Amino acid sequence: MFNYRKPMTPSERSLTRDVTATLVPAGDSVNLPAGTRVTITHRLGGNFTVVCDYGMFRINGADADALGEEKPSTATVDAPAPAGDGKAPAEPMLWDALKTVFDPEIPVNIVDLGLVYSLDIKDLGENRFGVDMKMTLTAPGCGMGPAIAEDARARLAAVPGVAEAKVEILWDPPWSQDRMSEAGKMQLGLI
Repeated sequence: MFNYRKPMTPSERSLTRDVTATLVPAGDSVNLPAGTRVTITHRLGGNFTVVCDYGMFRINGADADALGEEKPSTATVDAPAPAGDGKAPAEPMLWDALKTVFDPEIPVNIVDLGLVYSLDIKDLGENRFGVDMKMTLTAPGCGMGPAIAEDARARLAAVPGVAEAKVEILWDPPWSQDRMSEAGKMQLGLI
């Protein structure tokens, strides 16, 4: 019997090793075994959104090698917060960092989606500063909330001068398309 597999397109890959991925939108951690054929649908925010016969998954940028890709410079990694110069972090740098965080189903960053409700810089004493962020999600049942919030926390913690970052998910007021920036609406073809 002849077993034919169609050739892979440039966005298709076979995983070179087992990878722990996050099931989208449920948010469950799943092991994708080596050899699994996936199609990369998004390369955003240092992570990869892929689809395969088992569903849609987010693969952390730190596992880019399993896809035959280079690790993105914005990939979430466990690294100590950079030392600050004793000054509060610059708020524009915090917003820029958050623009590298994406919902794996929507190719628009969380700032332009209007998911970020507030950013508060707090003086922790001894020339240390913390950032408290309040955000929402596009839907209350989104299982990706913890993963998106952790990406946001890690990106904020990586900004020079931030010693501690906290992210809280809120549901009031509820998210609507009215919260989106004009750039976000344009990216999704809504204007």
